[in-house]
Amino acid sequence: MSKTEDFLSLEEEKAVVAAIVAAEKLTSGEIRVHLEGHSEETAMARCQALFHYLKMDNTQDRNGVLIYVAVEDRQLAIVGDSGIDAVTPDNFWESTRDAILSAFKKGEFSQGLINGVQTAGRALAKHFPWNDNDTNELPNAISKS
Repeated sequence: MSKTEDFLSLEEEKAVVAAIVAAEKLTSGEIRVHLEGHSEETAMARCQALFHYLKMDNTQDRNGVLIYVAVEDRQLAIVGDSGIDAVTPDNFWESTRDAILSAFKKGEFSQGLINGVQTAGRALAKHFPWNDNDTNELPNAISKS
């Protein structure tokens, strides 16, 4: 089994997905988590490439958020689409990353991801509240490569 597969237990994955589902019930925004073992690129460059590959930039309101973890590299990056970037403070993604990393440093990987999902979800709900016309545009499952 790879380090990526070992990063979260099945129960921990379910808890992260449940946090995504709960956050998305309050917003039209889309949140995804992607785990990968290693990348030759920087975490940010890889996250940006995956953001496009996973079609995170195809949401109606341009309000997708991707949390990327390179497990073996011990790297983390977060990318928000132009809609959410336009309405959050300049340091928002850095503070979100710091909330994740503080739990990671304690070995609490699922809780760190849940913290990040909840932080992103609150910002999305504030600026892109859920309405009756909203549909879940992207999968909630954790993607891996």
